[in-house]
Amino acid sequence: MLSRAFLFERQELMNETRPLALVTTKEKYSTKAVRIAKETAEKLGLPYVPRGRFSLPELRQQYGVENVLVVKKGLLFLEGPEETLHFHPNMAHIRVKNLRFGRGDHLVKALDIQPGDKLLDCTLGLGADAIVESFAAGPEGSVTGLESQPLIEAVVSYGLQNFEGDGEKITEAMRRVKTVCIDALTYLKEQPDNYFDAIYFDPMFRYPLMDSENLSPLRSLADGRALTEETVAEACRVARKRVVMKENARSLEFERLGFETIMGGKYSKVHYGVMML
Repeated sequence: MLSRAFLFERQELMNETRPLALVTTKEKYSTKAVRIAKETAEKLGLPYVPRGRFSLPELRQQYGVENVLVVKKGLLFLEGPEETLHFHPNMAHIRVKNLRFGRGDHLVKALDIQPGDKLLDCTLGLGADAIVESFAAGPEGSVTGLESQPLIEAVVSYGLQNFEGDGEKITEAMRRVKTVCIDALTYLKEQPDNYFDAIYFDPMFRYPLMDSENLSPLRSLADGRALTEETVAEACRVARKRVVMKENARSLEFERLGFETIMGGKYSKVHYGVMML
């Protein structure tokens, strides 16, 4: 077990280069949890710290970090000072069920997803949209999800590959999503023309919907920059069929970025701007 004196000495050594976060387990842990924590720490270049009997506030103070990645319940939980971010398919379960029973989905319609399509989701976030896209594209299709924030990408990518969904179909859809930790514009510039069938953006809304409580932990960590005209132009070059952006139904972002076709439910608080190529 680590002593508090050891932790203090360790912090003195780390003061010059404080890590983005640290990785540990819950207080009662298994050998598997330790292995996952160590592998995650190595992948992200973060320190792994045995939990011992130390509380998360104690570890934060000693290591000078705000965020701690904790392995528990077979997943990664990002524990901030006030909020917790963890992976869950959320509404993707219901949306996939709607697709299975022929009731449709506004995003799938906006992207015009066909079986076998190759899709790029430039704003992975918690991954719910990517799961729906993956299900719609089917086993012969593919979805690549981009997330620029490494801690979010770590939580969501691990969840997509390890969370047991409510049924075989949604679990398979999750497993097919490939994630890349990179800024969307950087990634797009590296791709050839017409490489993806459709490209999707769901940037943080300029005017958030106050009832989106499930996004609250994400909002404090996510890239809050507005989508740029340059990024949209690169997406139009790389996409073969469509570029789609999700926004607040009353947003002026559609007009600013040149999305002239607007789709979505009549009473929905969000709409989709569509560029048909």
